[in-house]
Amino acid sequence: MKIVYVLTRSDVIGGASVHLLDLAEGMLGLGHQVTILVGGSGVFFNYASDRGIDCVAVKHMVREVSPMKDVQCFFELASLIRQLRPDLIHAHSSKAGVLARLVAKRLSVPVIFTAHGWSFTDGVSKRSRTTYRCVERLMAAYSDKIITVSEFDRQLALVNKVGGAGSVVAIHNGVRLSAIRRIRKPLCLAPKLAMVARFDEQKDQLLLVSALARLKHLSWQCDLIGDGPLLAIVKQESYKKGISDRVRFTGARKDVPDLLAKADIFVLVSKWEGLPLTILEAMRAGLPVIASDVGGVAESVDHGKTGILVPRGNEDKLVDALSKLILSHELRDNYGRAGLNRFFDLFGFEAMLRKTIAVYDDVVRK
Repeated sequence: MKIVYVLTRSDVIGGASVHLLDLAEGMLGLGHQVTILVGGSGVFFNYASDRGIDCVAVKHMVREVSPMKDVQCFFELASLIRQLRPDLIHAHSSKAGVLARLVAKRLSVPVIFTAHGWSFTDGVSKRSRTTYRCVERLMAAYSDKIITVSEFDRQLALVNKVGGAGSVVAIHNGVRLSAIRRIRKPLCLAPKLAMVARFDEQKDQLLLVSALARLKHLSWQCDLIGDGPLLAIVKQESYKKGISDRVRFTGARKDVPDLLAKADIFVLVSKWEGLPLTILEAMRAGLPVIASDVGGVAESVDHGKTGILVPRGNEDKLVDALSKLILSHELRDNYGRAGLNRFFDLFGFEAMLRKTIAVYDDVVRK
């Protein structure tokens, strides 16, 4: 099968980017032909090249709404897809999802869209939710199948009339096994927390910094891994709160598994989510997880067994959860072991790949 993937941005590496790279590599391993069309020519190309995946830059693809560039992008995508003559188009991320589906309809090519969390979910502003809901309802008619990364998002789509029960399928994210194992640290050392996320509107590193500032009396260290437009603001807040000597800003890193292997607790504080890959990577590393109870997060974190779920924006509950795991080595170890077992049972990469191929076969056959 000849597959073309379409992604909006190449200048950042986030959950959708990592998911797509894993998926494309998996399809290559099964003998399929794969090309990724992606906006710009940023760091994504380096990651793709390392995996032997063909990438083509779409110069007019931009994240922001730009009528002139969007029209140009439509014709640019159409030209590229005519040349590639794929059996199937699989789009990821919102802008790519809209344009790729319109092009696919124009060229009569089967098309699938994966929603890595809906933009009309709770936590997004009401005005934006209304706009995105209307757009996704319209675009559902141009989709042969819609894949959501959690059952939460599948139900959200159905409730909002974005596709029907037969056209929307949930396939949990899956990550590959890693040879890296967590380094067990002596009890006398301060537990190390880690959060892997871009510093942007969706994530809430500011809330985490505020919560940690209330736990100065405890021994801990924290790595905030990632970059983004709000990085400087969060750094400044850590100085204001007097914890800058205990919070390390690592920037974007390619060695995240190594960093997680050296951590003791994983934290993901968010305003909305799909099914975050970083949580699955933390479970793979045998880490207990503290995460905001948003989107499909509860489908990965078993509250009270593999970690602690905290209501969105609730600083007091976040402080309680952090305190509990910082103080108890036994609880960290129990949650971490249970999380690793849950990862093996539910979130292996092969299961995700197998289910995705089944959707591909169904769409192409029809």
